[in-house]
Amino acid sequence: MALFDSLPAEVSIYEVSPRDGLQNEAAQVATHSKVRLIEALLESGLRRVEIASFVSPKWIPQLADGEQVARLIGEREGAAFSALCPNGRGLERAIAAGMKEVAVFISASETHNQKNVNKSIDETLRAFDEVIEPAIEAGLRVRGYVSTLWGCPYEGEVDPRAGLRIADILLERGCYQISLGDTIGVGTPLQTKRILELFLASIPADKLALHLHDTRGTALANVIVGLEMGIRTYDASVGGLGGCPYAPGAAGNLATEDLVYTLEGMGIRTGVDLEKLWRAGQIAEAIVGRELPGKVHRAGVRSLSG
Repeated sequence: MALFDSLPAEVSIYEVSPRDGLQNEAAQVATHSKVRLIEALLESGLRRVEIASFVSPKWIPQLADGEQVARLIGEREGAAFSALCPNGRGLERAIAAGMKEVAVFISASETHNQKNVNKSIDETLRAFDEVIEPAIEAGLRVRGYVSTLWGCPYEGEVDPRAGLRIADILLERGCYQISLGDTIGVGTPLQTKRILELFLASIPADKLALHLHDTRGTALANVIVGLEMGIRTYDASVGGLGGCPYAPGAAGNLATEDLVYTLEGMGIRTGVDLEKLWRAGQIAEAIVGRELPGKVHRAGVRSLSG
C-alpha cells in the first residue's frame, strides 16, 4: 500500500485544552476565562470538547470549578461536552452539573497509575464500578483513556499488551471509545504502527482515538500513521497547551491548530475554521500568561492554497 492511499474524507477532533490543557498550569485561571476559551473553541467549529474534571480539588485545584464551568456553558446544539470522573463522587458532581458524557482514566504502567491516582491498575479498574455502569444507567456516554502506552516516565518501555487488556475491559464494560495516550511524547511512527496493529487486531478502528503529546516533535508523524491505519478521532489542545502533572518532562499536547492545518492541507475535513481556531489559541495564551508552543499558533495562519 502506498503512503496516503487510505486517507479519510473527514476526521473528528476531541479538544482537551479546557481540562488537560489547563490542569498543569500553576497560576489559577478564573472561571470566566475558562468559559471564554470554550466559547472561542466552539466558535471555531470544534464540537467535542472536554470542559472540566470532577477530581478532588486538593489534587488538581485548577479544576475545582468544574460545576460552575459546566453550568455556564450549558447545552449547545451540535456540541458534545465531556468531563473527567475518577470515582462515584465525581460522577455525582458531573450528573448534578448536567454533563451528558464523562471519561475515566487509567495508565498502562503501574508506577504512573500509582502516581496519578494512588491506586494500582487493578484497584483503579475496580473503582470504575462506581463510574462506568452507573453513568451509562443514568444516560451518560463514557469514554476511556489509557495513558503511557508508548512509554512511562518512571518505568521506561511499556508492554502495549498491558494497555490492550485494559482497553478490552473498558469496552466490555460500556465505554464507547478508548483514547490511547502517548503521555510523555516518546512515540515514533514505527512504534505507533506496531501498537495500532496490536489493538486493531481485536478492536474496531472507530472505537479508538489517539492522544499524542508533542514532546519530541513526533506527534503529527504519528497522526499520519494513525490515518493510514483507520483511526478517525484525534485528541488535541489549542496552542499545544497542557502536560500531565504526574509525567515529569512531558510537554504539551499536540496543538489543535497544527493538526487542523495538516489535515485540511491534505484534503481531510475537520469542520474547523483555522483562523477562528488561531484566535482561540491567542485567548488561551492570554489567560495562562505564557507563550504556547504550537507551531501554527506561533507562525500565524496563511492560506492553505497559498
